[in-house]
Amino acid sequence: MSAQLACLTADVPVAGALRVELEGAAGRVEVAVVRDEDGQLHAISDICSHGAVSLSDGEVEGCTVECWLHGSRFDLRTGKPLSPPAVRPVPVYPLTVDGERVLVDVDAPL
Repeated sequence: MSAQLACLTADVPVAGALRVELEGAAGRVEVAVVRDEDGQLHAISDICSHGAVSLSDGEVEGCTVECWLHGSRFDLRTGKPLSPPAVRPVPVYPLTVDGERVLVDVDAPL
């Protein structure tokens, strides 16, 4: 598969996240489309690698998102955990903006 429509840019809150489900080669993929504090958009797995809860419900600060359950922070550019208890990264997906359309490729994690 290739990049597919995830949402519109106006759907993603400033310094916030929107949960979307996309179809990947291996089935449904839960993605958090996140707008960081600088206004940049990112696509990251919506599932925390530690607590298996939705990252899109967490707080966005700078270029990170915090898991609301245990407080782990993940870098939106790399998916790497920046604080415990998470130790495993989460997938980050290529995102492009075409006009107002946000396109994400869940089959080509970065």
